[in-house]
Amino acid sequence: MSGEVEMAQDRKGAMTEEKLLKMPTKDYMNDVQLAFFKQKLLDMQAELLQNADDTTEHLRENEVVPDPADRATIEEEHALELRTRDRERKLLKKIGQAIERIDSGDYGWCEETGEPIGVGRLLARPTATLSLEAQERREKVQKMYGD
Repeated sequence: MSGEVEMAQDRKGAMTEEKLLKMPTKDYMNDVQLAFFKQKLLDMQAELLQNADDTTEHLRENEVVPDPADRATIEEEHALELRTRDRERKLLKKIGQAIERIDSGDYGWCEETGEPIGVGRLLARPTATLSLEAQERREKVQKMYGD
């Protein structure tokens, strides 16, 4: 990490998305940025794990409802909650892989082209593995030929 970046962080306080976006391109995926994204991913991971715990507790609650319509509503809510948790389970896997990429030094670089993914894209989707252009190409191919 350049001393300049380190001093800027110390003077201005904690790193923010705005400060991250203002960093020069030569500082792409420096120690400060990697630490920021790792913390963001760890926070996401903790939130998803808490949601899973909350769902487990919620599903364990036995609501005895004599009305069939009310029972159906409760079952539908449970099914929706389980589908949401399933999507979050898949996201947890991607978060784990992103943290591994940070630790190995591959985070922030397109797995297809080797080019920078970009700070803006990573802020929007911290688990991204492709640059915007590579992702668009992949989606066009999938649209033309199916999955």
